[in-house]
Formats: sequence, structure tokens, C-alpha cells
Amino acid sequence: MKERIYTIPITEAFDQDSECPLCICEKKLESDALEYTLGPSMMEPDSRIETNRMGFCALHFTKLYNMQQTRLGLGLVIETHLAEQKAVIEKMYRKYSDLIQQESQKNFLERAAGRLSGKAAGTARFSEEMLSHLDALEKSCAICSRVGNNMDRFIGTILHLFFKERDFRQKFESSKGFCLKHMKALIRGSKNQLGQGKQAEFIRTLLPLQIRHLKRIQEEVTHFTEMFDYKNQDGDWKNSRDAVPRSIEKICGPCDLQK
Repeated sequence: MKERIYTIPITEAFDQDSECPLCICEKKLESDALEYTLGPSMMEPDSRIETNRMGFCALHFTKLYNMQQTRLGLGLVIETHLAEQKAVIEKMYRKYSDLIQQESQKNFLERAAGRLSGKAAGTARFSEEMLSHLDALEKSCAICSRVGNNMDRFIGTILHLFFKERDFRQKFESSKGFCLKHMKALIRGSKNQLGQGKQAEFIRTLLPLQIRHLKRIQEEVTHFTEMFDYKNQDGDWKNSRDAVPRSIEKICGPCDLQK
């Protein structure tokens, strides 16, 4: 198979003995994104605009903080993110502050009359807008977004190689399948990017592969649990000693488990 720069991370991942080659790709993308966030992106206005607007999820805030060696960089990113969010929240509150003050001073009958009129109170409108903003902020993360966009491209490349490169297809078919998260991504990608016939051909390869290896890892977990029976104290653990963390990753995708 002729290697191209955009196929190398994928083929290298498939060459490793893992429960999910795409988990290897995602972990590498995440590591690169963490380093980038506290490195080159600090000097790129477009990146700072993105981190100011989106911030990071709790998981990636934790990982950025735990990198330790770049706390100054993280402090600068947090400073401008907080400044932007304060400005957004303040602007939203000022828009309704007079109405909120008026409504806070109304008596019961005045508030009841307002409800009967069918007109939404200013406090209620403010609450809806603020909750909508905070819900969106809670779900946004500059690192998740960067990793997700690159993973979408990887999915497209895998589908292309599956049909165009015989060597890669053999790697695919001889792999241990994928975690459920990336199985879902492959199915969604095949639905969005392939015609009906090719999607059917891809699913016909993917699903038997998945089922076979889900059965395998289930049996490995079963063997692991059975080894705690006193009758098996001198038995062979086979490939089950790390079956629990591998099974968790098979279900959830990339995890930072202590193995």
C-alpha cells in the first residue's frame, strides 16, 4: 500500500495490537491538541478567539492543569476565557436588569395579572437565554472540537482506504475490531459518505468483526472472574489478567485507566 502523510497515523494504529485502532488515533490527536493549546496556539489570534469562546470540558481542563509545566500558559488562557464569559453574562443581564428589578418589586396580584396576560416576564426570558448560553458552554470544548474534526477526517480516510487499498482492507479485517464509540462513528460515517451498496458491503465486514471480538473479550472477562474461584487458584490466567481495563475501553473508548 502506498503511504501518504494523511494515511500514516491510521496504518500505524492498525499495525498495533489493540482493541481499537481508532482509540490509538484519538489519544494521539488529544495529546497533540493539549500540547498545541498551551504552546503554539497561545500566539495565534484565531485559536485564542476559539478558546475564549468555547473554553474546555472538565476532562480537558483537568488534563491541561495536570500537565504542570505550562501553568502560566493555562492561566493566560483561563484569564481571557473568563473575561469573555463575564462580558457575555454581564451583557445578557443588563438587557433584562430593569425588568428583573421591576418584577422583583411587584406584589402577588401584579405578578398574577402579568401571568394572565400571557406575556412572558422579563425574568423568565432572561433565565431561558442564560440557561441556553450556559448549557451550550458546558457542552463546548476547544480540544474536543479539534479532536472531533480530525477524527471525522480519519473516518473518511478509513472508508476510502477500505475500498481502494487491498492491503489496508486486510489490516482492517484482521484487526480486533473497535470500541463501541468508534464502531458508532464508522457506521455514521458509512451512512453519510457511502452509497447504499458500499455501505452494505462495509457493514457486512464491520459487524461480524465486532461481534466476534466482543464475544472474545466477554469470554476473557468471564475467565478473569472465574480465576478468583479457589478451585482455579493454580489455573492458567491465559489472556485475562488485563481483561477488565481492555473491556472498559472496548465499551467506552479511550480511557485513562491505571493498568
